Amino acid sequence: MKLLNRQTEQLSSWAAYLLVGTGALLMLAPFYFMFVFATHSRTEIFSLPPPLFIGDDFLANLEILTSRMPFWRNLGWSLYVAIASTALTLLFCSMGGYAFAMFQFRFKNMLFALVMATMLLPSFMNMIPTFMIMDMLGWIDQPRALYIPGAASAFGIFLMRQSVAATIPKDLIEAARMDGCGEFSIYLRIVLPLLRPALGTLGLITFIASWNNFIGPLIVMRTPEMYTLPLALRSLQSPVNTEWGALMTGSAIATLPLVVLFVLSSRQLISGLTTGAVK
Repeated sequence: MKLLNRQTEQLSSWAAYLLVGTGALLMLAPFYFMFVFATHSRTEIFSLPPPLFIGDDFLANLEILTSRMPFWRNLGWSLYVAIASTALTLLFCSMGGYAFAMFQFRFKNMLFALVMATMLLPSFMNMIPTFMIMDMLGWIDQPRALYIPGAASAFGIFLMRQSVAATIPKDLIEAARMDGCGEFSIYLRIVLPLLRPALGTLGLITFIASWNNFIGPLIVMRTPEMYTLPLALRSLQSPVNTEWGALMTGSAIATLPLVVLFVLSSRQLISGLTTGAVK
């Protein structure tokens, strides 16, 4: 009976591994074909059967890509906007989360509820107000219009608040105050070092969201030289003459930083998301 139960458990484990492996292959298939098509011409991409392995047209596709658009400039703008957005989000959200978790002030719960309520609003409702405000400030076609409006996100403040409440004892903060440490010094020397897992998680999420942002640049950017990569690559598409090999090349290059970043910080992401989940 024990042998039968052990065999049943082993079969269940193998079935679970098979199911997860199949799902992983299906999810990775689009990325694989994107990298494969990046090395083939448009004619080869639409041939039957389609190419399944790496070709030798990558440099030709890259030449077409850089001749049709200022690709490297667009890549630089994407990197600049993503880094600036990540840095500002980490700064303001960590400050807001620390304040909501450790300070007592009037209307604290009501203000936090208002911050959380903004997460219920559909993103498309912000399109027209965002454009009007950016136009009034004279920020149309300026990168600052992409990273300043979202510098203090509701999700980031919530994540930081939960992390501060779960990882930083109030007694530690009180002890630092009794020793004469100022509030900003406490924030820099005590709070930020203890929030590294949560900061890494929020930074990764923010960087990916900014890197993949399409609607924001579509609203406020006007000249192709100021486009970020998602909008610049979309501009390559046309009803009759789309160079799909060049488009796949640009998409593959744009995806590589995210793949490397996720591989290097996947453990940090899981650690930050599970902070405070179990006590």
